Amino acid sequence: MNSAITSNELGDTPHETTRKSRDSRPFFTTTIGDFTFTALFAAAVLTMPIWLAPIGAGYPDILQKFAIFGIFAIGFNILFGFSGYLSFGHAAFLGTGSYAAVWMFKLLSMNAIFAIPFAIIVAGIFALAIGYICLRRSGIYFSILTLAFAQMSYNLAYSVLTPITNGETGLQISRSDPRLIDRALGEAGASLPSPNFFGIELQGYPGFYFCAILLILGFFLALRIRNSTFGLMLFAIKSNQNRMGYTGFASRPYLLTAFVISGMYAGLAGGLLAVTDPLAGADRMQWTASGEVVLMTILGGVGTLLGPVIGAAVMKYLEQIFSSFNDNFLYRTFDFLPDWAQTVAVEITSPFVGEGWHLTLGLLFMVIVIFLPGGIMEGMRRITGLFRKSKTADETDHARMKHE
Repeated sequence: MNSAITSNELGDTPHETTRKSRDSRPFFTTTIGDFTFTALFAAAVLTMPIWLAPIGAGYPDILQKFAIFGIFAIGFNILFGFSGYLSFGHAAFLGTGSYAAVWMFKLLSMNAIFAIPFAIIVAGIFALAIGYICLRRSGIYFSILTLAFAQMSYNLAYSVLTPITNGETGLQISRSDPRLIDRALGEAGASLPSPNFFGIELQGYPGFYFCAILLILGFFLALRIRNSTFGLMLFAIKSNQNRMGYTGFASRPYLLTAFVISGMYAGLAGGLLAVTDPLAGADRMQWTASGEVVLMTILGGVGTLLGPVIGAAVMKYLEQIFSSFNDNFLYRTFDFLPDWAQTVAVEITSPFVGEGWHLTLGLLFMVIVIFLPGGIMEGMRRITGLFRKSKTADETDHARMKHE
């Protein structure tokens, strides 16, 4: 039966499918290799303390947020951007990863080498259980199911599972924790410990570079997934899941694998949140955290590789920097204006900063959705296209003049 279905009946020939898959890739990955692209990305990430300093984002705390939520958004994009399945419950895996990491700190060691893998594994198992149920439905029903499971997880962590999660107070480390490995090695001191990586405390810039290296590895893995046969199957599901089924391919195993991988990325991000701040609370499982990663991905560009990272950085910049602006800062900013103009400028801009930073985020989101449906990456693609057209036009004119 499957052999009777021709490529024309399915719409596109295999060559057209391959070409469209290549065309959907980011505009600068079509001409350079995966390793070169990753090297450029790594260089940009590792030098962020330098080139983000002029806009006030060169501090290690905010850089850690950029890296951690960049990982979270990359993982979410593997499910949403590659396969088209929108999850509203990824905060459940973020919170699970945090709880798992803190328990490793309490039971075994403050070395992150134990906490991070355990956070990824626990989040992956949790994602497998939830994905197995939720992927029985698609579309809005899938989204609602994931949201329901996330809220159930939040309520369980907040009340029912208090012996494990410590309820509303949150799970945190203490001097009386067993920390079996640390005590066996004589590394358990009397003071309250902090997470480390073989003795290197993961605070400040060392903590950022630890998160940045994992971001680079996560980015490279997502790049390899996108360019693999598995990634092509996910894009086929996103394009037309019914047609894929007609060819004899079962879409559910691919979707479940993508869901688990995406959940493991979220668990890694949750574990890193616990590494930079050894506290796990139920608030990381709230629906608002799930909504944030959706906004990050849409702002940056759904289905792209750099887009989710850029979207995460933009949102965290607005949250960390814009929210700190006050009227005094605005008055200093507009002090070059006459007094009456300065007052007017402050009155106009003050609702968009400080506690009103969400208003700026909302306006930015509206502009992106209306004018750049492909997110910030589409804007970059358009700008690059303009330069290419200008260059092509100049070369054509030059060739014409030379011919004449």
